[in-house]
Amino acid sequence: MLIDTHAHLDFPDFSSDLPEVVARAEAAGISRILSIGTDLAASRRAVALAERFPSVYAAVGWHPGHVLDAPEDVIPDIAELAEHPRVVALGECGLDFYRMPSANGGTPDEDARLKVLQERTFIQQLELAASTGLNVVIHTRESFADTMRVFRPYASRVRAVFHCFIGTPEQMREVITLGSMVSFTGIATFKNAAHVRTTLQATPLDALMLETDAPFLAPVPHRGRRCEPSHVADIAACVAEVKGIPVAELAEATTANARRLFPRLG
Repeated sequence: MLIDTHAHLDFPDFSSDLPEVVARAEAAGISRILSIGTDLAASRRAVALAERFPSVYAAVGWHPGHVLDAPEDVIPDIAELAEHPRVVALGECGLDFYRMPSANGGTPDEDARLKVLQERTFIQQLELAASTGLNVVIHTRESFADTMRVFRPYASRVRAVFHCFIGTPEQMREVITLGSMVSFTGIATFKNAAHVRTTLQATPLDALMLETDAPFLAPVPHRGRRCEPSHVADIAACVAEVKGIPVAELAEATTANARRLFPRLG
């Protein structure tokens, strides 16, 4: 059995056939799907989906790309959702410097303001994680050093998965030295992603998980189409080949890793 540790089942891409999507995942051996919140509304939808489908669980939080819409203090609303027994993590949260205002006609001052807001919202979620005992799903894009700077003071109290990991082996080792994990998507199957496979090959088996980030990043042979949780099976086949182990061994290890990081998965 496999676990999709990161999907966005609440996105409109799945509005017309979500029961079939979940059924295909189950038929492909995906025992659990973690539907990820990106803001308060999406987090509420993730919880509702976890209540609706036995194989679906939720993470609740504010994505750095949505912090301009976030309240000054995100903790109260997210803390209330985090009490739900099918919420297994906080996030996705973190830092994302990929699309700064200055790249679209904005100013450096606007860039600085956005970075401050992202960091504040990230810290609030790390504080909540430390107080609740829930671990976090971290998003980092063109911001790894700053993400680590913010996360490191919490690492003794909070563990994380750095999702959709495309960093270097050295960056991977920085993460796992803190007791956290990295997670790989369909990018690992892409022809032009040899650097990701290099990091994957170097990652200890007890420090990695699998995810789709559905509806994005469909793996080969589905590339260019909507990604869905059943595609974890295709990602697993690639990862097992890179690691030089049977798929069954990979499935056992990554499922155990997910259950250690997210004990409420059951």
